[in-house]
Amino acid sequence: MTVPLWIWLLTIVVILALLAFDYFFHIRKAHVPQLREAAIWSSIYVGIAVVFGIAVLVFGGGTMGGEYFAGYITEKALSVDNLFVFLVIMASFKVPREDQQKVLLFGIVFALIARTGFIFAGAALINTWSWIFYVFGLILLLTAGNLLKPGGHEDDQANNVIIRLARRFMHTSDDYDGDKLLTVVNGKKALTPMLLVMVAIGGTDILFALDSIPAIYGLTQNVYIVFTATAFSLMGLRQLYFLLDGLLDRLIYLSIGLAAILAFIGVKLFLHALHENNLPFINNGEHVDVLEITTGFSLSVIIGILVLTVVASLVSKAGKAQTAINNARRHAESYLDLGYTDDPGERERIYQLLLEEERGIEAMDQKYRDQAKDVEAIRAQVAAVHARHDELGTATR
Repeated sequence: MTVPLWIWLLTIVVILALLAFDYFFHIRKAHVPQLREAAIWSSIYVGIAVVFGIAVLVFGGGTMGGEYFAGYITEKALSVDNLFVFLVIMASFKVPREDQQKVLLFGIVFALIARTGFIFAGAALINTWSWIFYVFGLILLLTAGNLLKPGGHEDDQANNVIIRLARRFMHTSDDYDGDKLLTVVNGKKALTPMLLVMVAIGGTDILFALDSIPAIYGLTQNVYIVFTATAFSLMGLRQLYFLLDGLLDRLIYLSIGLAAILAFIGVKLFLHALHENNLPFINNGEHVDVLEITTGFSLSVIIGILVLTVVASLVSKAGKAQTAINNARRHAESYLDLGYTDDPGERERIYQLLLEEERGIEAMDQKYRDQAKDVEAIRAQVAAVHARHDELGTATR
């Protein structure tokens, strides 16, 4: 189905309006979003995406609507996975909690720009060479294999080549100056860590696009559906980050689930490539009679894998223990780094979260607690937090 130009323009205007609204009404003034605020706005953005999908279903037909929902769910799942890396980057740069929203919004805008470029590049490649589906399928299978490697989310994403070059050849500061991108150090202009963290997130966004765009082209070749499913999956990602704060580590099997989804779509792309085949060394350049996977079946498989992944993650005793201990470490590191936030109330909130985590950990089976990764080092950090809290309490009395 060909989408008229005026619908394209209207869609782009709506997306830009949502981004502008996000900035002027939520982010312009630095603050830490409360759980209620994050939950409400996450629900609103998901609601907007669902309403749009229903409109596609009504006006575009069942196939087009199914392709949108399959693409949206897949891209949303990949976006949640990307939050792990954003968490690593912002922890590496010790971004103040109240300024993390601006970094996330920049990441969303840059991701939308990067993925839009890849979407139209992918469409041009598909229209020119049908064998590009073989390449897309291979990319997804390799990505699926990479997701199964241990420690995939613990790589030093912040120390990428762009950041190393910036720090080597440009004058950079070690400290933040509010949310400014440039500051003055010893009378000279310098790049702040805020600018560097945005560069780091922008660089990883490009890498994410290399995975996500082939994935959605495996579900639909309708460029409008690819664009809207991708765009709406990114909307509300900032709120979701704060809503899932402390719960991301709980999804211990998310990488396995995403690997299964990407592998499934990769196989689907290979089957489609065989059906459209014109490579002379495969079946003498003729198409191969193979089973093509329908959109409805794809949607069912994607939803089924995600549900199984989330349920398995939430009921796993080892996962619960590791998650609680990881959260305790994160809260301890934030508290001990007094530059993390200038807000005493926020620091006290972090301390109370740590106490809650400790109570939960103590109630868990000793076997799972002792098997957790880096547990002894984390216990030492928690003990240091209690000592620091006592010192600060004594100083204020």
